[in-house]
Amino acid sequence: MFPSNKKKIINDPVYGFISLPGGIIYDLIEHPWFQRLRNIRQLGMAYYVYPGATHTRFQHSLGALHLTKLAIGTLRNKGVEITPEEEEATCITILLHDLGHGPFSHAMEEIIVNGVKHEDLSLLLMRLLNEQFNGKLDLAIDIFTNNYSRKFFHELVSGQIDMDRMDYLRRDSFFTGVIEGSVGSDRIINMLNVVDDTLVIEEKGIYSIEKFLIARRLMYWQVYMHKTVMVAENILTSMFNRAKELVFRPLNIFSTPHLSFFMERDFSLTNIHLADNDLKEKIANNFVTLNDSDILVAAKYWSVHDDKILSDLSSRLLKRELFAIELQNFPFEDNKVETIEKMVLNSKKIDVADIDYYVSTGEVYNRIYSPEVPDIKILAKNGEVNSILAVSDMFDIDTIRLKKSKNFICYPKECRLN
Repeated sequence: MFPSNKKKIINDPVYGFISLPGGIIYDLIEHPWFQRLRNIRQLGMAYYVYPGATHTRFQHSLGALHLTKLAIGTLRNKGVEITPEEEEATCITILLHDLGHGPFSHAMEEIIVNGVKHEDLSLLLMRLLNEQFNGKLDLAIDIFTNNYSRKFFHELVSGQIDMDRMDYLRRDSFFTGVIEGSVGSDRIINMLNVVDDTLVIEEKGIYSIEKFLIARRLMYWQVYMHKTVMVAENILTSMFNRAKELVFRPLNIFSTPHLSFFMERDFSLTNIHLADNDLKEKIANNFVTLNDSDILVAAKYWSVHDDKILSDLSSRLLKRELFAIELQNFPFEDNKVETIEKMVLNSKKIDVADIDYYVSTGEVYNRIYSPEVPDIKILAKNGEVNSILAVSDMFDIDTIRLKKSKNFICYPKECRLN
C-alpha cells in the first residue's frame, strides 16, 4: 500500500530516525492543509512558561503516525490479522486527527469557530480531502468516527492509551523539560494485544500503564493547566473576543483576510453541518490558511488601536505583562469578586459591561481517566481480561475517575488585594 519511491526518513528529536510511508500518506503529508500544522503551536501559550515548548502540531502528528505504525507491527507479530488497507486507513486517521486545530491549538479552540471543537473541524476537512482523493479516505473516516466494525483501530487513535496521548505526553515532556511527563511508549506498545476486538495490555505492562496515568495527571497540572499558561491564554482569548466585538459594532479592525472571514461571522456546528458544499468549502479554505502568525500579526496592530481595552490586552500579551491569578479548591466568594471588580473599574476607567475582559472566574479540572471511552483492559497470563480498576493496587474507581477541580480568579496585577 505504501510505494517505496515516496518513502522518506526524518530525524525526530524524540524518537530518532523514523520513516514516513509513501503513497497517499506521503501525498497527505505534502498537502498544504497538513503542512499548515508546522505553524500551529502544540502547547498554545505554554512557551511563556517553558521556552522550549515551541513544537508544533505537525511534529506531533508525525510522531503519532510513527507510534501507530509500531503498534500495528506489534499486533501483527502477535497474530492479529490487519490488512494493508486497514493499516493505511489507521495511519491516515492518526495523521489527520489534529487537522482541525486552529491558531495556538487548544488555547483558541471553540473561539475562532464559535463553539466548534477541533475534532469536528478535523472531520469536516477529512471529508473534503476524501473528495479530493476520490474516496480513498472512506475507511479512515469510518475509523475516526468509530463506525468501523473492528473497534480496536479506533482505540489506537482515540482511547485511554491511544497513540495520540502516547506521543503528546512524551513530546510535551521532552520540549518543556518536565521529566515527570515522560512515558515508556516503547514498553506500552510492546505490551499491546487484541482480545475480542478490544485493545488490551498484557499483564506485565501494568506498571507502565500506571506510570502513564500518573504522568498524564502531572502534565495537566504542571504544563497544560499551569497557572501562568492559563493567564496568558485568558488574555489571548479576551483580546480576540474584544476585537470581534468591535468588528460587529462596526469599527475598523485590522486582521488578515482569512481571519476576517471568521471575525465577521458567527458559525456553529449546526449551521456548518447544514451548509451547502460551497459554504463548507469556503469555511475550510479560510480555516486552513490560519495559523499562529495571523493572531500575532493582528495583535501587533491591535496594540496601538484607539480602543483602550483592545490595545491594553494586546500589549499585555505581546510584552508578557500578564494578569494575576488565584487558585483554590472551592468557588470564590461573591464579595471578593465584587471587590476586585470595583478596583478594576476604578483603575482601568472602563464600563461595567466590559469588566469580563479584566476579571474572569471559572473552574478547571483534571481527569486522568476518560469516562466516555472504554476502560483499559489488562490481559492476564491465564487469558482472563479485566479492567485496570480491578487489577491495579494503585488506583481505585474514585481516584482514577474523579474530576479534580480548581477554581480560579484572574485580574490585573495592579489591582491585587493586599
